[in-house]
Amino acid sequence: MVYFPLLTAAVAALSFFGTAASVPLDERINAMSPKARNLLRRATPAAPHFVVYSDAYESSPPAVADINGYNVFALSFLLAYGAADNAQVWEELDASDRTTILDEYHAAGISLIVSLFGSSETPTSSGYDAITTAQTMAAWVIEYGLDGCDVDYEDFDAFDAGTGAAEQWLGNFTTELRTQLTQGTYILTHAPVAPWFSPTMWGGGGYLWVNEKVGDLIDWYNVQFYNQGATEYTTCDGLLTNSSSTWPETALFQISASGVTLDKLVIGKPGTTADATNGYIADTTLATCVADAYAEGWNAGVMVWQYPDADASWIATVRGDTWPVSAVPTSTTTATSTSASATSTAPAGSEDCTGIDAWSSSSAYTSGSQVTYGGFLWTATSWNEDETPGGTAGAWTSDGACASNGAIAAVPLQPPTVTQAPARRF
Repeated sequence: MVYFPLLTAAVAALSFFGTAASVPLDERINAMSPKARNLLRRATPAAPHFVVYSDAYESSPPAVADINGYNVFALSFLLAYGAADNAQVWEELDASDRTTILDEYHAAGISLIVSLFGSSETPTSSGYDAITTAQTMAAWVIEYGLDGCDVDYEDFDAFDAGTGAAEQWLGNFTTELRTQLTQGTYILTHAPVAPWFSPTMWGGGGYLWVNEKVGDLIDWYNVQFYNQGATEYTTCDGLLTNSSSTWPETALFQISASGVTLDKLVIGKPGTTADATNGYIADTTLATCVADAYAEGWNAGVMVWQYPDADASWIATVRGDTWPVSAVPTSTTTATSTSASATSTAPAGSEDCTGIDAWSSSSAYTSGSQVTYGGFLWTATSWNEDETPGGTAGAWTSDGACASNGAIAAVPLQPPTVTQAPARRF
C-alpha cells in the first residue's frame, strides 16, 4: 500500500500580520526585531534559483566569492549508509567552522543543502525502506545544520520496469522527508532527468505522477537536461520547446504543458563537456536560451553540475542580462578572494524610473516592490531586506535599464575570471 497520509499545511503566522491592518506591510516588517526578521528569512527562497552541485573533493565548501551568482550550493552526496564525498567533508568539519561558513553563506543569500543518493545508489531496486531512509537522512540534515536537501534519485532500472514501484517509492520518501523537514523552513528539491517527465513513456506515470501526488511538497525540480543522448537538449529549441521523438514532450515548455508549473522547472546543465557524457551547451549559448525562456514567462533559474568547473564566472555568463550578477561578496573564513572596487553605471534604457526610489540596504521590501539600482529598474520577487538587486539571493528581477531620468546607483564591476584546478571525480 502506498503511504500518503493526509498532509495538513501548518502555516506559522506571526501575530503582527493579523493586526494594525492599516499599516503597510513593509513598515510593519521594518518595525520587527532582528530575530523576527531572521525567522522570515528562513522561508524557502523564491525563484529564480541558481543551484550548483559539488562532488569534486574540496577541503571545505568554497568561498562566497567563488560562487557569487549562485543562491544554492549542494554538497554531494549523502547516501543511505552515511555521508560521502563533500557531504562527508561537511560532517567532519568542527561545529564552529560549520556555523561560521553557514553564517557567511546566509549573509550572501546562499543556502547550503545536501544532495541525496546520486548515480551510485538505486534505492528502490536495492529494497531500501522509503520511510526509515527518509527519517535517517532528514535527521542528518537537521544534525548538521543545513538548509535542506535535494533528492537526486537515479534508479533507472526501477523507472524502466514501468511497474510504478519507482514512483510510489519516491512518493513515500518525499512525504516522510517533508514531514521531518518542515515546508517553509527547509528546502526540499528533486533532480529528475528530463525524460522522466514524458507523458507517454512510463508505466508508473513517471515524474508527472510524482508531481501530481507530492509536487506540493517539492520546492522545485533541478531538471537534468543532459546525459540523455548526443543530440538531446543541445540547442535552445531542443531544450525549450521541441524535444526529440526519443524523449517526447520533455523540453522545458512541453513539461510545463503537461502540468508542472514553470516556476518549478530549473534548467540543469553540465558546466563543461567533462562533467557529463552529453547534453553540454556552451555558457554563452545557454545564456541565450535562458533569455529566450524568460521572455516567454519562465523564471525558475539554472542548475549546474558541477563546481569548481562552473564557478562565479560561469553563472555570471549564463545569467547574463536576464539576471545580471552584481558585486562579489568578501569572505573571511574560506579561500581568499579580491573584489574589484571600481564602479560603473548602466547605459540609459527604455524603462521609466521616474519617482522610483533607489534601493536601500536598510529598508525591507515586499514582493512586487520596485526600486532602481545600477541604472536598472528592479521588482522584488519576495519579501527581502539587505538583498542587493542582481545579487546571489535572487530576490529581485530586472525589468530593464532605466531611461536617464531614473535614480541611478553605481554598482561594482565584475571581477576577473578565477582559474580553478580541474575537478576530481569520484
